Amino acid sequence: WINEGVETYETRCRGQLELRTDWLKSDEALVDRVLAEKGKVLHVLLDVPGKAYSSEAFSDQLYKWLEEGGSRVCFVIGGAEGLPPALLEQGFPAISLGKMTLTHQFARLLLSEQIYRASQIRLGTKYHK
Repeated sequence: WINEGVETYETRCRGQLELRTDWLKSDEALVDRVLAEKGKVLHVLLDVPGKAYSSEAFSDQLYKWLEEGGSRVCFVIGGAEGLPPALLEQGFPAISLGKMTLTHQFARLLLSEQIYRASQIRLGTKYHK
């Protein structure tokens, strides 16, 4: 059901934003990918001590990141052990979805919905109440 939910928001975002999930098999692969893209894509880490945003503030920040990242923002979600220290030490911006511990799958669904919500806030639709 989580994948179905993510696909729903991917579909809803079409025409405004592209949502895509890349699965990597190890922390090493994650670090290698992120560092290889550094400077080409703006990376944002999902980490409990990261900055918490209201939906409205996240919408504003997302569009600022899109401007800074040349229209490309990559949200990085760690696995069961969280994010590798090699990424946390890079100084990437970090956001928090809350103080509770979430599975990476559930974090992905929550983030997908918030990205869609951010686009609707930006457009001024009635989705966000």
